[in-house]
Amino acid sequence: MTAQEIAGDVFVAIGVLLIAVAAIGLLRLPDVYNRANAVAKAAGLGMVSVLLGVVVLAPGASAVVTLLVAIALQLFTVPIASFKIGEAAYLSGAPLVPGTSGSELVRRPPDDGAPED
Repeated sequence: MTAQEIAGDVFVAIGVLLIAVAAIGLLRLPDVYNRANAVAKAAGLGMVSVLLGVVVLAPGASAVVTLLVAIALQLFTVPIASFKIGEAAYLSGAPLVPGTSGSELVRRPPDDGAPED
């Protein structure tokens, strides 16, 4: 095995491990907010690691360009999608885990500067 093959295999193995952790988190975490967070972070980084491993293992010009575009799209879209999933869960009334300190999304009346009665 060459150093290139070893590096590619390590990237792929790390990616698979992160995706497995995301799957376990999806099953074990208590609410939709924690699950969305775990899946977005672990699966997003896992997919990027797998794609980097493929770039190292298959260094052709067209493969590298395609995979780098896929990595960029993954890094840009996963956080936005995760945020929107959490926002949709909140707006639909999904319960928070007991012990959550509060919600920053609660609608508060605007402060118009007038003194309260």
